This record gives sequence, C-alpha cells and structure tokens, in this order.
Amino acid sequence: MSQTITDTSFNFPGQKSVYKGKVREVYNINDQQLVMIATDRLSAFDVVMPKGIPYKGQILNQIATKMMEDTKDIVPNWLVATPDPNVAVGHLCEPFKVEMVIRGYLSGHAAREYKAGKRTLCGVAMPEGLRENDKFPEPIITPSTKADQGDHDEDISREAILSKGIVNQADYIVLENYTRALFNRGSEIAAKRGLILVDTKYEFGKTKEGEIVLIDEIHTPDSSRYFYADGYQERQAKGEAQKQLSKEFVRQWLISNGFQGKPGQNIPEMNDAYIESVSERYIELYENITGEAFKKADVSNIQSRIEENVLAYLKQ
Repeated sequence: MSQTITDTSFNFPGQKSVYKGKVREVYNINDQQLVMIATDRLSAFDVVMPKGIPYKGQILNQIATKMMEDTKDIVPNWLVATPDPNVAVGHLCEPFKVEMVIRGYLSGHAAREYKAGKRTLCGVAMPEGLRENDKFPEPIITPSTKADQGDHDEDISREAILSKGIVNQADYIVLENYTRALFNRGSEIAAKRGLILVDTKYEFGKTKEGEIVLIDEIHTPDSSRYFYADGYQERQAKGEAQKQLSKEFVRQWLISNGFQGKPGQNIPEMNDAYIESVSERYIELYENITGEAFKKADVSNIQSRIEENVLAYLKQ
C-alpha cells in the first residue's frame, strides 16, 4: 500500500488557525492567505472512512486546479498558487453558509427522493413521469446547508435561505448566476471528454474586498457525478444503470454492506485490496475528466514533502 496523508499538524509561519473539513485542512496565514491541503481521506454519507485512499488528495487538488484555470474567465476564484500536488493556496475568503448544488439529471439524492414520491426538491418542482437518470428539461439548483464536521448537510430552499438571512438576495442572485455559468462550462468540458456532467456542487466566498469568488473544489469526482456519454441513450431506453464516473461506486458498495451513515450503523471493513481498487478508480476518474495521464507524486514521505513545498512558497 502507498503511504497516505489522513491528518496534518503543521505549524507554518504566520499561522493563525486551522480548519479541518471532511477531506481538506485549511491553514489561515496572517489572515491574508489560506493554505488548503487535500488529504487522502474518503467521505461518504457525510462520514469520514477510517482509511485513506492513495493519491486521492493529489487527484482532487489537481482536477480542481485545472478546472479553476478553465473557468476563471467566467467566474473569479480564490486560487493563487499550487506549491505541492496536494496543496492549493488562495485568498482568505468568508465562505457562504450554503453549497450550491445543480442537477442536470434525475440521479443520486434527487432520484432517491423522487422514488420516495417527492416531486419537489429544495422548493423546486420536478416533472412527473421521469425515470432515474433522465435529463431534466432545465438544470435545477437544489442548495444544501454547509454542515460542520460530523453533521449532515441538509436540503434547503432558495426561499428559506433568503428568509433566514443566510445569504442576502443580491448575493444569492450572483451565486445562482455563477452556478449556472459554471455548470454550462463544466458540461462543455465534459462533452469534449465523452462525458456528461450530471450534477455537481459549488462553494463560494467573499474576499476582503467584497468580491464573490469560487472556492474549494470544482468538477472533481467527490463534488460531481459524471456519466459516459457513449451508450447513455441506449442504457436509458433499456432501463439499465448508467456507466458513471463519481464516488457513487463507493456509496453503492457501502449501501450493499449495510451502511448509509445512519445512527447505529457500523462502517464496513475496507481491506487493502478494496482500498487499492478505489485508488485505481480515482486515477481513472482523473484521466477521463482531464484527458491527461496521471503522474503519481512521490509519497515516500508525504508529510515532509508538503511541509517543505509550502514553507518554500511562503518564504517567497
């Protein structure tokens, strides 16, 4: 098994605080910059699995970096530099307390809700007569609350976000417009790779200057679901499951082993062979999403490598 990074305890010059999310750890440097480290932790159903996945952090960080570069002409983002394969450095932002989820197809959580008989999701109507993985007439925005670690993100409507003052109306309109623009661009990029961008989520923050920017990750297999375009129509016509690129395969494995993150359920054992297979799937995801061969970083001493690269960057 390759060495993984599942926890960090760095002490960088000018460090003010550390925030540990489900997958990323964010170091505040002098209240000016954020050093975001993508760990190899695997989260599903808002629960962090006990073992890390080799190269997962590098994969997520490098996909997000590439996608931010490919969308910065339409939506500004927080990113300044990537001094290490697992690290992104960007502007300190005040994050909005919502995740902007956008869905082009009836899949995943939306499909489970639809199957349960619901025809509205986050206050948005879903048409009658859809089958799982059918395309919506228009993409729908179905926001969720941004949960603290250990808590579950929850569906919330646009109306509730505004009435509770979670985001003001002027800012929320910007978030919606940016979400649609990013999804359109992401769909175009995916189509060039023979993929369909099914659904995804975006997170936004506000800089000290008051500019709304894209933060965190974008169009990664952790934040997005992709289908292979080839054979999509045929599989739908036959009522077959779609061939997809996302971490849904992990969720389905967990469900088949009796785990959905509900109280009283135990996380099933992931043996080394299964962990290695998940790592290989993430590499496949990277290569399909980016169209580039994945180059494994040196993980012989991953903690030291990250620390040295970040320190060298901060000294510049």
